[in-house]
Amino acid sequence: MFGTARNGSGWPLSCRAVPLFRKKPDSDQPVLAIDIDGVISLFGFDQALEPGRADPDKAPGEFHLIDGMLHCIALETGPRLNRLSESYELVWASGWEDRANDHLPGILGVPELPYLTFDGRAVFGTAHWKLEALDEYAGSRALAWVDDSLDESCFEWADEREAPTLLVPTESDVGLTEGHVEALLSWARSGFVPR
Repeated sequence: MFGTARNGSGWPLSCRAVPLFRKKPDSDQPVLAIDIDGVISLFGFDQALEPGRADPDKAPGEFHLIDGMLHCIALETGPRLNRLSESYELVWASGWEDRANDHLPGILGVPELPYLTFDGRAVFGTAHWKLEALDEYAGSRALAWVDDSLDESCFEWADEREAPTLLVPTESDVGLTEGHVEALLSWARSGFVPR
């Protein structure tokens, strides 16, 4: 199996990826898949990232040491994700997999979320390795996906999906903005009209 959903315990939920909240498989709640690096953990901005050398006053977020790496976490993402959770079922779609729930809920003030797994297929700088896991998790539900590494294969996949699909590209040094949130909420309110 290429990708499966798991809850915060690390145990597979089932072969048919089921949300953490155990909604009925025929739930029509749209899925919002959220990448972490380049969406919440920002990089590529003019700032030294070595411990002791980063100037927190010039960074676009707050620095946290996570699994031995310094990450610049955009704290405003927490309230934005909480707002989006009123319209979407949120799922981590990141190579962080279960480690997202080890760190981000406490930093951002968000609940633990279901997460996708990729069986070691994560490739930095691309997103196409996530497609099968996303498809399996969302099934026939509408899907919005926020990621900084969307490539042409991701857009082709989105065009071919039968269910409504919205790809939201971010800039790795800016992350999830208020404009992205408004676009996602508008798409959900419109009944997932193509954008």
